[in-house]
Amino acid sequence: MSNAFYRVPKAVNEPILSYRPDSPEKIALKAALKTCKAQVIEIPMHIGGKKVTTDEKVAIHPPHELSHTLGYFHRGGAIHVQNAIDAALKAKVEWEKMPWQERAAIFLKAADLLCGPFRARMNAATMLCQSKTVYQAEIDAVAEMADFFRFNVQFMTEIYQQQPESSPGIWNRTEYRPLEGFVFALTPFNFTSIAANLCAAPAMLGNVVVWKPADSQIYSAHVIMELFEAAGLPAGVINLVYCDGPVAGDVIFKHPDFAGLHFTGSTKVFQTLWQTIGNQLSKYKTYPRIVGETGGKDFVMVHASADAKAVAVGLSRGSFEYQGQKCSAASRAYIPKSLWQSIKNFMIEDAKTFKMGNPEDFQNFVSAVIDERAFDKITHYIAQAKKAKDCEIIIGGNYDKTKGYFIEPTVIVTTNPNYETLCEELFGPVLTIYVYPDKDYVKTLELVDKTSPYALTGSIFATDRMAVNTAFEQLRHAAGNFYVNDKPTGAVVGQQPFGGARASGTNDKAGSVLNLYRWLSARTIKETFVSPTDYRYPFMAAE
Repeated sequence: MSNAFYRVPKAVNEPILSYRPDSPEKIALKAALKTCKAQVIEIPMHIGGKKVTTDEKVAIHPPHELSHTLGYFHRGGAIHVQNAIDAALKAKVEWEKMPWQERAAIFLKAADLLCGPFRARMNAATMLCQSKTVYQAEIDAVAEMADFFRFNVQFMTEIYQQQPESSPGIWNRTEYRPLEGFVFALTPFNFTSIAANLCAAPAMLGNVVVWKPADSQIYSAHVIMELFEAAGLPAGVINLVYCDGPVAGDVIFKHPDFAGLHFTGSTKVFQTLWQTIGNQLSKYKTYPRIVGETGGKDFVMVHASADAKAVAVGLSRGSFEYQGQKCSAASRAYIPKSLWQSIKNFMIEDAKTFKMGNPEDFQNFVSAVIDERAFDKITHYIAQAKKAKDCEIIIGGNYDKTKGYFIEPTVIVTTNPNYETLCEELFGPVLTIYVYPDKDYVKTLELVDKTSPYALTGSIFATDRMAVNTAFEQLRHAAGNFYVNDKPTGAVVGQQPFGGARASGTNDKAGSVLNLYRWLSARTIKETFVSPTDYRYPFMAAE
């Protein structure tokens, strides 16, 4: 029996390894990549602790090397989704009773396993199936995932410590229960850590989960599931299914025990899901929690006092790392005319040195976009810009999908502040720049705020502090994560909790205690030590 108030290890951010030539981590990763490439694996679903296969197998190819087959995943259907729900609800009985410190231990162990024996394999899987460079894989699939596990354990204990005051003769307590039912985690292709956190955060608090990853992330999702199992996660707590979204939704959103949605993906899909849930509220035992992080049209605003070289580097990294396939990627920039030529020259000079190709070549800065659908969408915008009279492509603009879905980092300069690539989310390696007159700084801030329906990330480059403060106030609601003299990407768990509002989501801040509160249902307990034995109050006495 537990009879102590346990103190968990203090969470610290996982160090990012350098992968320099001949370093131990690079040698281990090269070996893991070689092993992954040498075998063709079959990836089952994980339902109730069992590995489930079907007659339908779908091939997995690296986006940068379409001729290679990494393996096959087993496509599921409605029956598998129902089985996953049943397994989750069965596991819930014991899981929610498990002492919090035991749940904490599972995810703390998962973090250490990830940063130890699973590190090379998790990075290799992410590099191969999602076309991330080693650095982009390391900061995501290892460092951020481990940070989510460790900091969420710490945040969980902080929540449990929040207790109400008690009057004399009374003891007031608050119990933080998991939600009544199961949580549906619907996860994206672009961040392995997000896929893990969308399942792990609710589970850590005693919830059970049905998890459907994007098809293009299943190769690394399988490794995440094996990590959870190695850490001791009981069967059925998290159930991993591979099926079409509408198939899963048709089963899940009609189930009376559906209790919550943890989502990262497109705005249109999230809006559709929200509407579907709203139309079926009368079917549910409780009002479902809906948490979503969706799209972005993230901006970089530049003041005339900014450092031109810093801006150029911020744009190159912020726009083109991971091929611009980050919700936070810089996709529009507003640059004063007085700095434009210098910034342009720096960017062109840097772009000449960009190397693009297979991420197994560690010298490459960018690789392929995730799939053919993304390739076709992004290149359509580039083709349109080439024809537009009010646009000029000054960097890149070329693309090819013969061997992989490769699109050159592309910079479009437009004289039209409402041009479509300044307004619409592309989710690819395309940056659109609008050059404004220096005197129109405040007016351009208003333009930044109104141009896009999104409000995820944004940044201001300036050395003039008054200009920074003006941008800070004018753009108060334009970005949930706001950066000063830095690119608008690279949020770190525990340091810059991530999320935005408007069309960018519910702003429940992954990587902070705010997100965890969404997966709890508090119960207040009042205990009176000596109960009254007379219904009469003093005011009722005779005069």
